[in-house]
Amino acid sequence: QVQLVESGGGLVQAGDSLRLSCAASGRTSDSYGMAWFRQAPGKEREFVATIRGGGGSTYYADSVEGRFTISRDNAKKTVYLQMNSLKPEDTAVYYCAAAFGFRRSWVRVLDYDSWGRGTQVTVSS
Repeated sequence: QVQLVESGGGLVQAGDSLRLSCAASGRTSDSYGMAWFRQAPGKEREFVATIRGGGGSTYYADSVEGRFTISRDNAKKTVYLQMNSLKPEDTAVYYCAAAFGFRRSWVRVLDYDSWGRGTQVTVSS
């Protein structure tokens, strides 16, 4: 099993930056694909960004492309989400997720095997 714990959320103003962290423990592997999703009140959980194992290629949702950056530090078993130019519509609970094997898709909730409990991000206008 892999345990994921998110941190770094908070209340910020529009235009500010935050960096989220996701610490992994248990049966971790550098080959796992990792991702960030978010869920706003009354809405479905949606894909934000993913980073593959191995070469670490990344992919972003259109809504965050150019503002958010996902990265990983395999030595620390930690994945990060740097969020810049935050907007009120970025307000949500942000979840970290891990995929244990190859996937044809990396943007669906069901593509991931393990989830953290989330960290709240609130952006005021």
